[in-house]
Amino acid sequence: MDKIQYKIGDVVQMKKKHPCGNDLWKISRTGMDFGIKCQGCGHFVMLPRVKFQRQVKAIIAEGQGEVK
Repeated sequence: MDKIQYKIGDVVQMKKKHPCGNDLWKISRTGMDFGIKCQGCGHFVMLPRVKFQRQVKAIIAEGQGEVK
């Protein structure tokens, strides 16, 4: 099974909706924890990698990746 590579800037669809009614999130941090920002209300959440990978439904838009 191939591992999916998530990049900063990717927009992902989660299995559960946020209380604001939106299910699209933009990845702003990767590593052991993922930082994601709700595209509806702007709420920022940190999730452990394992929990994030279980809850992702699909990648909606590809980001540019990390800029150094």
